[in-house]
Amino acid sequence: MVPRLQRRAIDLKPACREIELGVAATLPSTASRPGAPTDEAALNRLVALVHDDLEACNRTIVARMQSPVALIPQLAAHLVAAGGKRLRPLLTLASARLSGYAGGERHINLAACVEFIHTATLLHDDVVDESLLRRGLASANAVFGNKPSVLVGDFLFARAFQLMVADGSLKVLEILSRAAATIAEGEVLQLVTQNDLATTEERYLEVVKGKTAALFSAACEVGAVVAGRGAAEQAALAEFGLNLGIAFQLVDDALDYAADQATLGKTVGDDFREGKITLPVLAAFAEGDQGERDFWHRTIEASEQTEADLEHALRLIERRGAISATLDRAVCFVDTAKLHLAAFPPSIWRESLSDVADYTVQRAR
Repeated sequence: MVPRLQRRAIDLKPACREIELGVAATLPSTASRPGAPTDEAALNRLVALVHDDLEACNRTIVARMQSPVALIPQLAAHLVAAGGKRLRPLLTLASARLSGYAGGERHINLAACVEFIHTATLLHDDVVDESLLRRGLASANAVFGNKPSVLVGDFLFARAFQLMVADGSLKVLEILSRAAATIAEGEVLQLVTQNDLATTEERYLEVVKGKTAALFSAACEVGAVVAGRGAAEQAALAEFGLNLGIAFQLVDDALDYAADQATLGKTVGDDFREGKITLPVLAAFAEGDQGERDFWHRTIEASEQTEADLEHALRLIERRGAISATLDRAVCFVDTAKLHLAAFPPSIWRESLSDVADYTVQRAR
């Protein structure tokens, strides 16, 4: 029985300790603002707000995926057909508009750059994880093989850096190149912590900040940079993106144990089969009795799994409220993210980004 994705009043550790007291003002929560979108409508609203910019970004992505080497656009077309929320480039476009950017195409090209970095990491991750599904379709490595996937991922990284250089800003180059390096560090750190139940929550969050949140942070920060905003606003958007990215990954990790596979678009239980250390496992392990801990030691640390073990793992995660604990932590990071938007005056852009942050912890895929 797959546990439902719900929150209950369970504390793994004291919540919200990352909220920074120096933020001067707070934003109203979704619950307190009548009529605020509470589901995918929030994302659709942001897409509508940046419609023209997003269309231009998509055209840039398609144009930059072209190559005389036929396999590259073929594999790239497979990725485009799989769809995706384009959340990271959306954040770049919206952050630039929030910051007052009103002319030129820098934000469009950098949004495409962010999407290339993200897509390249997906190609590499699916090879490392031996994933067979991506967004409900066969993954690129399942269709084309591992070697083409890795090499086309490298091509997309190169395209990203071409866009950075073309922008001409050393600050932008610094932010995005640092993010690319941090993503790689996060993925390697995840390999180091794999199968290790002694991993602390703090160490787990280091992985999350590296492999996911760093690009969210950079995607938002460059929006302020192209608009010529000062260091305070740049830092505020960087922190907004960082905390949003952490929340996003926490929900992803919860969904791996709590989602419907057809809705999720990838195989449920992959993290369990691969022995990845995520917060649902850490929470269930911490709250479990000796028999449950022995189960986790066998299946995660020793990688000795039977066909029945995933269902048992799901039951233990539900019994110990591990999904609830994970989502509670995600909500804390979303609340922190929204605090940093207070660096900007009220606007439709600030409201929409706040709503998208709330959507992050309510999504089903």
